[in-house]
Amino acid sequence: MPPSKAGSPGAQEKKILTAMAQMGAPQAPKQIAVSAGLDSQAVSQAIKTLKAQGLVHSPIRCKYALTDAGTKSLKG
Repeated sequence: MPPSKAGSPGAQEKKILTAMAQMGAPQAPKQIAVSAGLDSQAVSQAIKTLKAQGLVHSPIRCKYALTDAGTKSLKG
């Protein structure tokens, strides 16, 4: 399933955002992939899209966490 380019996150992105929310602390794409049950390459690609949408940020080099907008996107 291709990642959604604009607007709300697609099914795969929602799965990634949910896994990130459950993990709490910033995580590497590989750890997120394991938690979400997805391929790590797919997660890395999706994170680029999510970052461009402002839903994910990198507070620590090579680790990612949800932004406030990312957290809100899961509730809506």
